[in-house]
Amino acid sequence: MLILPVFAIVVSLALLALSADKFVDGASSIAYHYGVSPLLIGLTIVSFGTSAPEILIAVMSATSDNSDIAVGNAIGSNIANIALILGVASVFKPMPVSSTVLRREIPLLLCVVLFSTALLYDLMLSRFDGVALMTTLFICLGWLVWQGKSQPDDVMGEETEERVDTRSDTTQSIIITTVALVVLLVSSKTLVWGAVEIARAANVSELMIGLSIIAVGTSLPELAATIACVVRREFDLAIGNVVGSNLFNALSVLGVVALLAPGEVAVAVLQRDALMHVALTICLFVFCVGWRKASGRINRFEGLFFVCVFIAYQWLLYRQEGVA
Repeated sequence: MLILPVFAIVVSLALLALSADKFVDGASSIAYHYGVSPLLIGLTIVSFGTSAPEILIAVMSATSDNSDIAVGNAIGSNIANIALILGVASVFKPMPVSSTVLRREIPLLLCVVLFSTALLYDLMLSRFDGVALMTTLFICLGWLVWQGKSQPDDVMGEETEERVDTRSDTTQSIIITTVALVVLLVSSKTLVWGAVEIARAANVSELMIGLSIIAVGTSLPELAATIACVVRREFDLAIGNVVGSNLFNALSVLGVVALLAPGEVAVAVLQRDALMHVALTICLFVFCVGWRKASGRINRFEGLFFVCVFIAYQWLLYRQEGVA
């Protein structure tokens, strides 16, 4: 019977979305009360918070011997963040890039994606790879902190400040953050269980479940948040959330899997999924940073291109699994 696993996935995704949002709000409020600049909050805490579901799913999957779900979720979420979230948002309204920090962070993301993909070339995720990924993550965090301090008046900081809850006191924010973290832990564990049960019953790989159902599900809240940012014309914050989330996913999620459950990686991850990940990140770089004299932007045509690529990619996944 698939009723219980399906119900578990639906409820877990809803709880993940709600708790991740509350976790970001609470942690951002705590940081603000302790004097952390809005730009630095946006570059680090918000980016980490939006990746919290993927990170916890990676921990639960790796410790339950279901690493394929974590690997699929890391790469699949990044693909969905660019192709689905930014694609749909850009079709709704073209998204210019004004932030100097963001225009520097996107090339960093491209380097990180190329680096993480290179580590998959031998079709293994070893503990050495995990150490390399986590070390790179801390180096990137240091760079982001330096950027946040050296560019305090960046436009993305202004947009982040409008989002931060400054009315809650520190004690209330700590309680909200703690409760949200507990809900994140429980719902991610339940989500992994439901995904494994569905994969076994439907005779499809756990990798495909991670790349499709879980990846899309954990990205839907970010889609709603991105569209809300676009409506408020907070374009740099919308793109910055995706870029930061992808950077954390590429390093921390794969790093957690490598450290907790090192092992082989499916050939399809390198030949299909990682290549799509790299290609979409290159497109994001070209649209937002490269080849243009003026400020970059994702226009409606480019957004539609992203959406079409995402639909084609999901069709390919199900086709190769023999479902479509």
